[in-house]
Amino acid sequence: MGERIEFAAITVTKEMIIEFATEFDPFPFHLDEDAARKSLLGGLASSGWQTAGLSLRMVTDAFLSRVASAGGLGFSDLKWKRPVMKGDTISGSATIAELRRSRSHPQWGIVLVDFDVRNQKGQPVMSMRLANLVETRDPQAGTMQTPMQPYDVEHGGGAG
Repeated sequence: MGERIEFAAITVTKEMIIEFATEFDPFPFHLDEDAARKSLLGGLASSGWQTAGLSLRMVTDAFLSRVASAGGLGFSDLKWKRPVMKGDTISGSATIAELRRSRSHPQWGIVLVDFDVRNQKGQPVMSMRLANLVETRDPQAGTMQTPMQPYDVEHGGGAG
């Protein structure tokens, strides 16, 4: 635990923002530069969901595609701290916060990953905690902590 994974950078373009917003988040400050300049954001800004999606891409490229990941279990503590504006470059890191083994499915483990995403100025733009299901190396070894609720991120749920 405590291992930190650095993300490669992604520059968010006007075209990326408009394409995403057109399909998923059609607010004027994501679609129209004039409307965006007059908004609270002061310019064309990425949807927070786009920022989250790009962050998931970055953590997948840097880490999850290199381990025996079986998919996400959910996230918590998502915070959009500052808008990602047209032309911003985002990067950041993920830190392994917790590893644990499923009690009822010992071939699976749960890894909790804390995201810290920043813009090119080093300013925080997003943070969250992601829970991911991973295959364990040795299902019979009891070295990982066994949770009370095997697939529980914060409180209940999952296929334990």
